[in-house]
Amino acid sequence: MQAFPWENCSSVSEFILLGFSRDSQTNVILFSLFLSLSLSTLLGNGLIVTLIHLDSRLHTPMYFFLSVLSLLDMSYVTTTVPQMLVHLVCQKKTISYVGCVAQMYIFLVLGITEGWLFSVMAYDRYVAICSPLRYKVIMSPWLCGAMVIFCGLWGVSCSLVYTVFTMRLPYCGPNEINHFFCEVPAVLKLACADTSLNDRVDFILGFILLLIPLSFILASYIRIFIAILRIGSTQGQIKAFSTCASHITVVTMFCGPAMFMYMNPGANASPERDKKLALFYNVISAFLNPIIYSLRNKDVKRAFLKVTGWGRVPE
Repeated sequence: MQAFPWENCSSVSEFILLGFSRDSQTNVILFSLFLSLSLSTLLGNGLIVTLIHLDSRLHTPMYFFLSVLSLLDMSYVTTTVPQMLVHLVCQKKTISYVGCVAQMYIFLVLGITEGWLFSVMAYDRYVAICSPLRYKVIMSPWLCGAMVIFCGLWGVSCSLVYTVFTMRLPYCGPNEINHFFCEVPAVLKLACADTSLNDRVDFILGFILLLIPLSFILASYIRIFIAILRIGSTQGQIKAFSTCASHITVVTMFCGPAMFMYMNPGANASPERDKKLALFYNVISAFLNPIIYSLRNKDVKRAFLKVTGWGRVPE
C-alpha cells in the first residue's frame, strides 16, 4: 500500500499566530488602537441593545433585528480581539489546537448568521415600505423570532462543514499561522495535504452563504426602490430611502471583504491582504455599525435622551 507523505508526521498540538508585526513599538501602537476600537464597539453595541430593551417605542421588528446584529457584533469582537491584544504585548503567541478549532467554529457561526440576518433585515425594510398597512401583521413576533432562529441554524450547520473540512487535514508543521486568529484560509496554508477539495468546498459554501443572501437583499431593494419612485413627494422619497441607507452601508462593508476572502482560491490568497480584509469585517464593521445606525436615527436619539435624561426628548 502506498504511503502518504504525511503519515509519518506527528500532528501539531498548538499553533503560533504571527499577527501583524514583529516590531514591539508597532505592536504597542496597535494594542492601543485595537483596545480602543474593541471597547468602543462593546460600548456602542451594548448601548443599542440596552436602549432597544428599555424603550417601548423601539419594540418593533426593525429594532429587534438591530439588537440581534449588535449582539452578534459584540460576540464577534470578543471571539478574536482579546487574544489578539494579548499576543500584541506578550512574547508567547500560541493557541492550542483545540482552541484554534473552537475559535474558527465560533467565528464562522457568528459570521454566517450575520450574513443571513442582513437578508432578513432587507426583507423587513421591503415589507415596511411596500406593504406598510400590513407590516405589523406580516412581521409578527413569531415570524421575526423564527427568521432569527433560521439564520442561527444556518450558521451552526454550515460552520460545522467549514471546520470539519479544514481540520480533517493533517497538520504536521510548520505551525505558524500568518494571521491574528484561526481563520480558515490562513489555517489551510499549513496543511500537509492537497487542499484543492477544500478550495472547491469553500467556494460552493461561499456562493450559498454570501451570494444567495445578497441576491435576496438585491431583490428586496429593487422592489423597494420601485416603490420609493412611486411616492409623490420628494420629502417622502428621501424619508423612505433614509430608512434603507444604513442597512445598505453595513451590508457592503461586511459582505464585500468576506466574499473576496472566502470565494478566492487559496493559491491566489495574500496573507497581508487577508489580514486587512478580516480586520475590516471582523473589527471595523462591528465598530461602525452602531454609529451608522444611530447617527441619523431620531428614534435611537430619542430613546437615549429618555433613558439618560440628558436633554429634552423630541416629539
